[in-house]
Amino acid sequence: MSVVIRLARAGTKKRPVYHVVVADSRFPRDGRFIERLGYFNPLLPKDNETRLKLDMDKVKAWLAKGAQPSDRVSRFLDAAGVKKREARNNPEKAVPRKERKAQAEAAAKA
Repeated sequence: MSVVIRLARAGTKKRPVYHVVVADSRFPRDGRFIERLGYFNPLLPKDNETRLKLDMDKVKAWLAKGAQPSDRVSRFLDAAGVKKREARNNPEKAVPRKERKAQAEAAAKA
């Protein structure tokens, strides 16, 4: 059983609030979970201290048990200094699309 720390959506339509939960990776995003670790409200300003609330003791305990954080949760943990996030490398992102490449060549000729 692989356990993940991820976000589960709550709130109303167009007013999302996310619960940070520990869940089995096979369960749906908003489905059954093992434990709730905190919440995240993306509608609040970034400097507001109530935008993200995590119980760091529980997070550290689950990481020690082998739980894998999702991409977004790993960003939160990196900002909090709990777990270092490695830099991602996508070399395909730097390759321009055919249309942009053709436009760039046309602009270079003119």
